[in-house]
Amino acid sequence: MLERCGMESLDELYSDVPDSLKLKRDYDLKPQMSEKEVRDFFEELAVRNQPLTCFAGAGFYDHYSPAVAQSIVSRSEFLTAYTPYQPEISQGTLQYIFEYQSMMSQLTGLEVSNASMYDGTTAVAEAMLMAVAHARKKNRVLVSATVNPIYREVIDTYAHYHGVTVDTIPEADGVTNLAALSELLAVGDVAGVIVATPNFYGILEDYTGLADMVHEAKALLIMTAPASALGVIRTPGEWGADIAAGEAQSLGMPLNFGGPYLGYICCTKALIRKLPGRIVGATKDADGQRVFVLTLQAREQHIRRDKATSNICSNQGLMALYASVYLSLMGAKGLREVNELSAAGAHNLAIRLVETGAFELKYPDKPFLNEFVVKFKGEVKLADFIEVCTSCGCLPGVMIADDELLVCVTEMRTSEEIDRYVWRAETFSKATLPNYNAATSPEMSN
Repeated sequence: MLERCGMESLDELYSDVPDSLKLKRDYDLKPQMSEKEVRDFFEELAVRNQPLTCFAGAGFYDHYSPAVAQSIVSRSEFLTAYTPYQPEISQGTLQYIFEYQSMMSQLTGLEVSNASMYDGTTAVAEAMLMAVAHARKKNRVLVSATVNPIYREVIDTYAHYHGVTVDTIPEADGVTNLAALSELLAVGDVAGVIVATPNFYGILEDYTGLADMVHEAKALLIMTAPASALGVIRTPGEWGADIAAGEAQSLGMPLNFGGPYLGYICCTKALIRKLPGRIVGATKDADGQRVFVLTLQAREQHIRRDKATSNICSNQGLMALYASVYLSLMGAKGLREVNELSAAGAHNLAIRLVETGAFELKYPDKPFLNEFVVKFKGEVKLADFIEVCTSCGCLPGVMIADDELLVCVTEMRTSEEIDRYVWRAETFSKATLPNYNAATSPEMSN
């Protein structure tokens, strides 16, 4: 290789790499091992993981994962399948993508779904670019302060490299300040508005009249929501949104240390040509049999680069199959039951945490589904309470401020796990609250 490159050594080959980036020691690699030794090595690493009872959410949720879904996606014809360019030999892949699109359209209440995206953050960012492309001469997007912060970070990154200006709609008591939004829209030059339901704090915001306000300003309304919640809450389509985008991991996909995830993006039929990725459609062949084809492919390798809506290279096909299997198994009734169990557990835990005296609800008058924010009232740090819980095998939530904890309950949490969470809060409060009243918070065994 060096000879063909006209070089004398590896040092010469890598001369363009700054010296500060080069490793100055030997690789930390063990000697070669047999198959059994490799298995033993990784099993030893695996047992170091401490499984935690998860009361954390913030966009990613611990929902039940049906065994049959994991079994189906593990089949080699799905697990190793690549992009379905040849429809005559990709009918199975095309069909489950078509079914996925159909179910996501039903969930969001919108007419069109693409074949999926990498994850929720990129889906929302792509939705922002759709709004800008549709507006043509407008390049300003308004994002509610109650949208998940990680979505905002990716939105800002996309905006920076596409010349888009992103302004924040301030929040008021945990919800989008619609009066402030009206003032921002009045300035003009707004291509799209992005809001969330439930929002980052778990609150179900009332968006009555929002779509009319946004559309009067000749802008598009983009709404993001965890896919599972759409089985029971008012859909983006019902709110009058033009685009729905977000994370579909809540459709039974394991958290699995951060992925893989699945982004969904749906829109009205009028925006179908602006939708990134691909769309699978159904038709009939020469014999009159139902078949599936790639109907729209708006990627740069299919059309002229300057006409492409996105350079997203592949959809999360395997995770789209997972979502399709999950939704087929659960159905509307199962999805409602999942949300009802989650909501009941969350409201039970919220009430009991407040009763311990160690916490108070930050937004006591706001409706929530299965996620809520509590403020820690102890004299020591909230981080200490989290450390105590994690050492006992419980992840109590996501700390979003020095004294604020975002807590989530799904159908996976049992009444015994909730009891143990409350017991820890009560026990911890005794050491942190000088005026703790034992009479109002009786002991519970662990």
